[in-house]
Amino acid sequence: MLGTRFTKYIPSPDQSKSDFDKLMDIFLQLVTITGGDVAEALAWLSNLDKQYNITSDGYGMGDFIEDLQDKGYLTDKTPDGSFEITAKSEQKIRSDALEEIFGKLKKSGKGDHKTHFSGQGDEQTTDRRNYQFGDKLEQLSMTDSLRNAQINHGLDSFMMTENDLEVVENEYKTQTSTVLMIDISHSMILYGEDRITPAKKVAMALAELITRKYKKDTLDIIVFGNDAWQIDIKDLPYLQVGPYHTNTVAGLELAMDLLRRRRNPNKQIFMITDGKPTCLKQGIKYYKNSFGIDSKILNKTLNLAKQCRKLQIPVTTFMIASDPYLKEFVKEFTQVNNGNAYYSSLQGLGHLIFEDYKRNRRKKL
Repeated sequence: MLGTRFTKYIPSPDQSKSDFDKLMDIFLQLVTITGGDVAEALAWLSNLDKQYNITSDGYGMGDFIEDLQDKGYLTDKTPDGSFEITAKSEQKIRSDALEEIFGKLKKSGKGDHKTHFSGQGDEQTTDRRNYQFGDKLEQLSMTDSLRNAQINHGLDSFMMTENDLEVVENEYKTQTSTVLMIDISHSMILYGEDRITPAKKVAMALAELITRKYKKDTLDIIVFGNDAWQIDIKDLPYLQVGPYHTNTVAGLELAMDLLRRRRNPNKQIFMITDGKPTCLKQGIKYYKNSFGIDSKILNKTLNLAKQCRKLQIPVTTFMIASDPYLKEFVKEFTQVNNGNAYYSSLQGLGHLIFEDYKRNRRKKL
């Protein structure tokens, strides 16, 4: 029998996006790589256009720049008249980073983390228990309670007592305070490998994830080179590597100080780095040694790892380098802290951090 079979229409990549959207995807990637330098990003985009014919006669680079301004992604209202991205662009970059890194993962339900503990939570489980003084009326399982009353007292003289009542057990939901440490020492761009851009994308994706899904959680982001300082989420696209050594001690001290102010019972530190600690600050001077592992710097770093353990703050280290002596440092640091360590490629960094974040949020530390 002849007929027509209908299937779901899936447009080709070229048809599914407008000219503006195609250019926008590339532009935001370039803005992230250039640390928010719009002029450099547009120059790179123009070179790519010449090489790959991205634009057409109907829609050129001038049209794209005009649309960026009209749609609120770009502004030239600066003291010198140069272009800058807006807050709308910053949010778009974070959203795209989240989709790029975590987009293939299945969507979950409600936006809270769970532990294996039951209690005064707000999501019901399949577990039942006897009523206890203090349980709320909305926790009562009426079907189970009525069944118990029928069994215990019969239908002829039906009655319900406290002993007949059953309640639905709720899951206890926890909050977590996380500090993400990002290494911005010079080695993050050495040997022709851009390690800082994937680190930024992971930070932006994690920030966007927490902002959207885990609104009760807190995320503080710090960077560390010769010193350590806190940055805002909105500053992430502009983050760049400097001519710095690696002062892991300063980063850990700042992270611990930030977590002391948080009242959440669950606290953790994520550290993204590609090297060993090579710097300490002593007063106003810096003690530096990039040759091998310096015992003076190492011992101070391990002492802080031990302090974090006493405070029940696990440190998860994401080492994006594979040198054997670096692995030894991470192994010793992890053992002292009783934390976790991953030797990650840049490509798998985001998934590791996401999975570890979820796993740590399932347990009460």
